[in-house]
Amino acid sequence: MIGFIAKRLLQAVPLLIGVSLIGFGLMHLAPGGPLAIYTLNPTIQVQDIERIKVIFGLDQPLHIQYVKWATGIFSGNWGYTFFGGRPVLDVILERVPATLLLMGSALSVAIVLGLSVGVLGAVKRYSVFDVLATTGALFALSFPTFWFGLMAIFVFAIELRWLPSGGMWELGEEGNLLSLLRHLVLPTMVLALVITATWSRYSRSAFLEVMHQDFMRTARAKGVPPGARLLRHAFPNAAKPLIALLGVELPFLFSGALVAETIFGWPGMGRLFVDALSMKEYPVLMGMMMFTAIFVIIGNLLADIAIALIDPRVRLS
Repeated sequence: MIGFIAKRLLQAVPLLIGVSLIGFGLMHLAPGGPLAIYTLNPTIQVQDIERIKVIFGLDQPLHIQYVKWATGIFSGNWGYTFFGGRPVLDVILERVPATLLLMGSALSVAIVLGLSVGVLGAVKRYSVFDVLATTGALFALSFPTFWFGLMAIFVFAIELRWLPSGGMWELGEEGNLLSLLRHLVLPTMVLALVITATWSRYSRSAFLEVMHQDFMRTARAKGVPPGARLLRHAFPNAAKPLIALLGVELPFLFSGALVAETIFGWPGMGRLFVDALSMKEYPVLMGMMMFTAIFVIIGNLLADIAIALIDPRVRLS
C-alpha cells in the first residue's frame, strides 16, 4: 500500500507543475497583466507603475518570477495581496471553513438522497418511481445552478419568506448556530441538487450491474433476505465506482460552490474568487488556483486509497 500511495503522489507532481505553469502564464497573458488594476487607473503615473513592479518583483524575467513564486508556494510564502498587502495564504484560509461547510453539507445530502433514489430505482427497475427519478435527474442535470439558485431565492425567501436570501448569519447574530443553519439551507439545497442527480444515476447503474451477478443469484437461492443481500453483498461490490465518482466530483463541487456562494453571498472561497477577479487580485487568484488543485489531488488520492482497500487488485495497476 505504501508503494501504491507513493506512486500516486509522484504522479501528482507533474500535474501540479502543469497547473502552476498554465495559471502563471494565463495571469501574465491577461489584458494589462498582473498590474492591470494599476495601469487602468489614470491617476497613477508611469513611474509609480515601475516602482510597483520593483516592489512585487515583476521587473524580473518571467522564468525567474515563476521560480520564485513556485518556490514560495511550496515553502508557505504565497505572496501578498495588491490591496492591503496581506499574506495570500491567510486570506484564502479565512474562507476555507465556510466553503468546506457548504461543500460538506451539500455532498452529504447528495450522497444520502442519491444513493437512496438510485438503489430504490435499481431494485424497482422500470417502475413508476424509477421513471420519475430518471426524468427528474435529467431535468436537474439540464438546468444551470444559478437558475436553481435564483428560483430558490424567489420562492423560499421572497414569496414564502421561510428562509433568508443570503449571507451566513443575521446581522448581530454571528456565531448563532440556528441562524447559521437557516442560512445554510438554500445554498446547500441548490448545490446538492445537481450532485444528487449524478449520484442517483451512477448508483442505479452500479447496483443494476451488481444485482445480476452470479453471487447475488446464489445469495438469493440460499434464502438471504433482500435487505441483507443489498447491504452485505451488493453494496461492497458497487462501492468502487461510487468512491471513484466522489473523487471526480470534487472539481464540480468547487465550481458549483463558486456559483452558489456568489448567488447567496456565502463568504467562502467562491465569493473570494469572484471578488478577487473583479479587483484583478492576481496573487489571490493564483493562490486559489493552486489551493484548489492541491485539494482536488488530495481528494482523488484518498479516493484511490479507499478503492485500493476495497479491491486489492487496484494496487497492482
